[in-house]
Amino acid sequence: MSSPCPDCSRIPGRLLAGALLAWSLAAQPALARQLRVCADPNNLPFSNARQEGFENRIAEILAHELKATLHYTWWAQRRGFIRNTLKAGSCDLVMAVPAGFEMVDTTAPYYRSTYVFVHRKNSPYRVRSFSDPLLRSAKVGVHLMGDDYANTPPAHALSRHHIIDNVVGFPIYGDYSQPNPPARILDALAEGRIDVAIVWGPLAGFFVRREPVPLAMTPVSPALDQAFLPMEYDIAMGVRHGEKVFKAEIEAALKRRHDDIQKILGAYGIPQVASADRQGAEQ
Repeated sequence: MSSPCPDCSRIPGRLLAGALLAWSLAAQPALARQLRVCADPNNLPFSNARQEGFENRIAEILAHELKATLHYTWWAQRRGFIRNTLKAGSCDLVMAVPAGFEMVDTTAPYYRSTYVFVHRKNSPYRVRSFSDPLLRSAKVGVHLMGDDYANTPPAHALSRHHIIDNVVGFPIYGDYSQPNPPARILDALAEGRIDVAIVWGPLAGFFVRREPVPLAMTPVSPALDQAFLPMEYDIAMGVRHGEKVFKAEIEAALKRRHDDIQKILGAYGIPQVASADRQGAEQ
């Protein structure tokens, strides 16, 4: 094999070492920056291992804006998700957390959504609030987490309104051997096993259009069942505490690509609501 530097014998030692190092660096492709995203491999419409979720598509936009290659750390999004991904250092960005979520440093929100009531279109159970008397005669499906003090807001609201005996619980984590486990509650609604489902809007908006019978959804009203029990949430992205530069980069990219991100959310049927501040400004 011929030498990559045929005239190296004429170069003094220190210059030779520098020349070889420069040649070596020039001969290798520049190492690309990575955008390392923490994500669930089985949780449409948010994300999956085939990268079909709306969070996957938004992550692609961010990677392009940061001139980075996209890399995923896959982990089921249930208890321990932040601890085993972001805090473990295997990834740097969580695509969706409630704004102000204490375990991470959150960006400015990039959408706001709401819990919704879902019913079959030919059903009389067209519920709009937890005060609706129809909820007392219907079979009501709701996601449960198993711990009463860490349960979903609709589960707490039903309990507060003393609607218990006719409630059918569905584990929000579900059977992970099935695709997109939280969607089973909407399968049960389509099959007539429940009359009303109370579901987080992005999940409902995506799967309502994919069930075999026509379903309709209505935002839960009012947005606050009590001051401590909101039904609407600003959704942000999460980074590790202290990573201010990276957080600012993500926020700038979200702002630049706001319109493209909104198109993705619309394509996936994500219901959005205005924040209280925006509503007040528009009035």
